[in-house]
Amino acid sequence: MSVVREVALLLWKDVVVELRAKELLFGTVFFGAILVLIFAFAFYGGERPPVDVMSGVLWVAIALSGTLAIGRAFEREREGNTLRALLLAPISRSSLYLSKLIAIALLMAIVELVVAVLLSFMLHASLIEHVLSLAALLLLGTVGFGAVASLFGAALGRARSRDVLLPLLVYPLSVPVLIAGTRATTALLLGEDASFWLKFLLVYDAIFISIGVWVFEPVAVSE
Repeated sequence: MSVVREVALLLWKDVVVELRAKELLFGTVFFGAILVLIFAFAFYGGERPPVDVMSGVLWVAIALSGTLAIGRAFEREREGNTLRALLLAPISRSSLYLSKLIAIALLMAIVELVVAVLLSFMLHASLIEHVLSLAALLLLGTVGFGAVASLFGAALGRARSRDVLLPLLVYPLSVPVLIAGTRATTALLLGEDASFWLKFLLVYDAIFISIGVWVFEPVAVSE
């Protein structure tokens, strides 16, 4: 099979499993919503928080909920020995990596939509006014974060402390994504040019997706 066909079939498998269970979707969305509500209550009754604070809240929610989603996604694969079966199947390891990356990105996109809506209402962030630019920014940031996290999610394998190790390994490498995402969101909310940070994220995505495709095979064999 071609890589595109393999990725499409693996992605369809992940979507069907999630539509039947819905545990990962509901849990991640609820977690992201709780984070926004906590920050909203912190500023309740006071002045409108600064723009950079609202940008930080958005990307903190994305990072934490994304880590939760990726860790649980790979754990569910191992519980049913699905990951081992996929590794034994006649498919390329890069297809497995790309399909998992796309599936995680789709899940995080739903979380980001909920978080953005809550931020608009709870903290009065003018996100809807820049919806197209913000959508492009969130797409690039999500893909970059997912490229790093998906690789380490598979690399941890059967490590007993994977819930602790995953954020410790992911966050140092994803700091550029969070910084660029926060700065770009602040620039958009202030009506400034955010093209530099969008280009930065585009290059970051290209680099880490290439690394993930190249490194995922030896990492997956160790599983």
